[in-house]
Amino acid sequence: MNVIRRRSSIQERGGRARRFTALVRKESYQIVRDPSSILIAFVLPLILLFLFGYGVSLDTTRTRVGLVVEEATPLTRDLAASFQGSRYFAVVNGHDRREFEDDLVLGRVRGILVIPAGFAADHAAGRHPAIQVIVDGSDPNTANFVQNYAQGTVANWERQRFSEGVGRAPAIAAEQRFWFNPELTSRNFLVPGSIAIVMTLVGTLLTSLVVAREWERGTMEAMMATPVSAAELLAGKLLPYFILGLTSMTLCVLLAVFLFGVPFRGSVAALYALSATFLMPALGQGLLISAATKNQFLASQLALITAFLPAFLLSGFLFEINSMPTVIQWITFIVPARYLIPSLQTVFLAGDIWPMFARAIAVMLLIGSVFFALAARSTRKRIG
Repeated sequence: MNVIRRRSSIQERGGRARRFTALVRKESYQIVRDPSSILIAFVLPLILLFLFGYGVSLDTTRTRVGLVVEEATPLTRDLAASFQGSRYFAVVNGHDRREFEDDLVLGRVRGILVIPAGFAADHAAGRHPAIQVIVDGSDPNTANFVQNYAQGTVANWERQRFSEGVGRAPAIAAEQRFWFNPELTSRNFLVPGSIAIVMTLVGTLLTSLVVAREWERGTMEAMMATPVSAAELLAGKLLPYFILGLTSMTLCVLLAVFLFGVPFRGSVAALYALSATFLMPALGQGLLISAATKNQFLASQLALITAFLPAFLLSGFLFEINSMPTVIQWITFIVPARYLIPSLQTVFLAGDIWPMFARAIAVMLLIGSVFFALAARSTRKRIG
């Protein structure tokens, strides 16, 4: 009897392995034959990566400003030359601030820098002369930029004159050091962050669309009527998309490093550990959406609203989480991309910081387990 039970157990495990292999093979063939899967997995990520690599930039350089020198002296001309030589400003010269008022209103210049009459006399008398910075307050980010960099240009000018022995020492000298991204190039953190957006599309949007299509066509119910268990079915369907997500991520990383020149200071092991972990909640969310809707249109809309938009807006990718309202900050804790994006940026720019990665991996696994549990429960209810 024991021998019979052992043989039966071996045959059952062998049958389970064959069923699982057949499911994976069937899903892989379906991906290859489906143009929409290739489009979402490879073409759309490339478009997004090129947009974030070349089209989107948070580097505010060569901002067009008007420069008014009301009194031409060697000192004011020297200060004006500092503004003209700055890589942050594209300077248009003038002699009266009224020349630029219409340009400021129409947005042709972002600010007006005025070196007033009496600047040289005040400087020679030992007083601290001031320049006037007029900015367009309708764009607060650019206005703050123009104001801060105008102050920085004046401070650099004073330090340079003091080093040449022709000026007085500035009251306070701040030495700036930027770790990990010395040039403050926005591409170096936008491109790694965009990889998380790409993986969200592949993991959640593509999975929800494909599985919802099978619910629509009735093939999901047909497969559940076979000896295949719900766990085998879900695992067999997700494994090809898991591999597809990692393949898409690998392509994006290669482009980021070799095409966009983003430094990669971490390890490949950390990169794949984080990416593979992130695919768990992404795939689980896609499964849950498809099982709950059983409709491709609804699945795509829900995937965009609940996965893509939160990954784009509530993950810290473009907007600082600490500056959001407190309620929104609490909502971001359930957004998986919140944990992947800073981790990917750290892998690229800083290197391996495993205490940070371990926390992110643990939270993403927890979110993924919740999504998978809900997806499995919803699937059983649909079949029942």
